Amino acid sequence: MVISPSSWYWYIGLKADYSVSLAMQRYKSGQMTFREATDAGLKNMFLGKFTYFYSYWGDQEMAPTIGAPRGTLLIRKFPKSGPTYAFTGDVVLLRDPMKSHNNFLVRRLAGIGGYHEMVSKDEKDEPFVLEKNQCWVLSDKENLKPKEANDSRNFGPVPFRNIVGRVVYSMRTAADHGPVQNSNSGMKADSEVLEIELDLAEMTLIHLG
Repeated sequence: MVISPSSWYWYIGLKADYSVSLAMQRYKSGQMTFREATDAGLKNMFLGKFTYFYSYWGDQEMAPTIGAPRGTLLIRKFPKSGPTYAFTGDVVLLRDPMKSHNNFLVRRLAGIGGYHEMVSKDEKDEPFVLEKNQCWVLSDKENLKPKEANDSRNFGPVPFRNIVGRVVYSMRTAADHGPVQNSNSGMKADSEVLEIELDLAEMTLIHLG
C-alpha cells in the first residue's frame, strides 16, 4: 500500500502533538522529572505508536460491531481522557466500573457530561443531565433489555477518566474485518493513523493465535 506524503505529514504532526502532551502530563502529575518526561516524549515520537491490538472475549453485547464470542481490535490510544479526544457515537475501550482496574469493556459513547440531556425510552424515567466529567455508554445489541445490558442503564454514568481509547478497527474472523463506524469527528481524527499503523497480517496472527 502506498501512503501519500500528505498522510505522512499529518501523521508526524499528530505524533509530535501526542508526544508533547503525554510528556507534559507525566511531568505535571509528578510521575517524571522534566528530563525524564522529555526523554520519554522523544522516545514516543520516534518509536511509539498511537495504536495497539486488544483481544476481546466473551461479551456479545457489541455484536455485530465486535465479533462474538471473540474479536481482535485495534485501539487508538488517548494521551488523556476528555471530550476533545472521544466523541458521542464512538466505540470506546473503558475500564469496567464494576470490576477491578485491569478489566475492560467495549461500549458506544452515547452521551458526554455538560453536553447532553439523557432521555430514556421509558416514559416513566425522568430526563437527567450528566455531570461535567461523566459519560454514558451503551451496548450496540438493540434487542437487549436494560436489565440484561452491562452498560450505563445498569451501572450508571462512568467517569470520563475510565475511557482509555477508541476502537478503530475490528476483526471478527480472519475473513470478516473492517473499520469501526465511529463518529464523523472520530473517524476523521483516526484516518491517517489507521492508514499508516494498521497491519492486517499481524492482526490476523494475533486473532488466530
